[in-house]
Amino acid sequence: MTAPQPADLLSNAEHRAFLRADTQAQYDFFDQSLRAEGGFYVLDFTGAPLPSAVQELHTTTRLVHSYALGQIAGRAGAERMVDHGLAYLREYHRDADQGGYLWSLNGAAVQDGRKLAYGHAFVLLAAASAHAAGHPDALALLEDVDHVLDTHFWEEERGLFCDEWNRDWTPFSTYRGMNANMHSIEAHLAAFEATGREKYLTRAGRILDFFVGRIAPAEGWRLPEHYTADWQIDRGYSENPMFRPAGTTPGHSFELARLLLQYNELVSSPSPERLETARTLAYRAVSDAWDAEKGGFVYTLQFDGTPAIRDRYWWPVTEAIGVMAALLKSDPRAEDAEWYKTLWDFARAQFIDPTHGGWFPEIDASGAPSATQFAGKPDIYHSVQATLFPLTPKVSGAYRDLSGVLLADA
Repeated sequence: MTAPQPADLLSNAEHRAFLRADTQAQYDFFDQSLRAEGGFYVLDFTGAPLPSAVQELHTTTRLVHSYALGQIAGRAGAERMVDHGLAYLREYHRDADQGGYLWSLNGAAVQDGRKLAYGHAFVLLAAASAHAAGHPDALALLEDVDHVLDTHFWEEERGLFCDEWNRDWTPFSTYRGMNANMHSIEAHLAAFEATGREKYLTRAGRILDFFVGRIAPAEGWRLPEHYTADWQIDRGYSENPMFRPAGTTPGHSFELARLLLQYNELVSSPSPERLETARTLAYRAVSDAWDAEKGGFVYTLQFDGTPAIRDRYWWPVTEAIGVMAALLKSDPRAEDAEWYKTLWDFARAQFIDPTHGGWFPEIDASGAPSATQFAGKPDIYHSVQATLFPLTPKVSGAYRDLSGVLLADA
């Protein structure tokens, strides 16, 4: 009898049923986010709204993107959430006076008027996914944010995006960062898949060339987060310990490796070298960051790969699941299947909430859910991609291949 092959794990009927069930449980939980007066609530562990009315741009856009994927996949009622989120983007986040999209709002009042590349990348992602799901207003949103990105953020001579401006487009800082550019790759690949415009694929490739082709091999296949205005690594930079921590963040290596595999499928000349590069990048992060004693990944590393912030969060696990699934589709090996299973075993034991649905965002030293960096369950985006993307046959083509996947396997 022939032994099962690594890639067979993704076609296992029991596993696929689990992925569909957890996806639906996540949507059941986050359906409670809808705020009748506009926008979305952030929810506590039970699904009750938290008292703050502050809503950040990435919260709005990630919900639109996630529910657009759900709509394509056959989630009942998902289109209502997409429509609600797009209306809030158009009527509140969009700056009618200065152009661009405001970072955060408190009801109808501006809480933080900065214009961030990170947030605008997610506007592009939300627009692409809503367009793929058939929303009639999504293409206009895509065209608007594309113009803003072209005008204010894209540095053609560098082939990279700058990071941040004040509300009136005066300079806020000279900071440059990997995170905004990584999510710009994600958004540009999505926009290419939704529209077919080569510009998006070309830009994604240029950003990948810098971080994966130049920075990663020079840094032992680790990815420094922070850069100066002329794109030199800023090794002394340290700001917000969650969103701009010092050193390197292995979870981002998982994301970039998956995006490289997606890009490799979309270009006219796929390359075996890109497959090997993605594998090297992902497994360097696994080797450096997996906590062999407790499970999960330490959050950040020093530049030499030694652990820095040892806190364990849900999103690096979801992104590691994503890249292992992508490797199983692209270049399956036994080690990928073993890690894929290990990661899901850990996620089911530690992060997935079997009572209320959704994933706990962080766990303490004992493995119990905690709330030191995050209030409640902050978003569905990372975890729903971890359950939806393994259901498709390829790394690219999710907008096509997710069609009806929550209803039954093809």
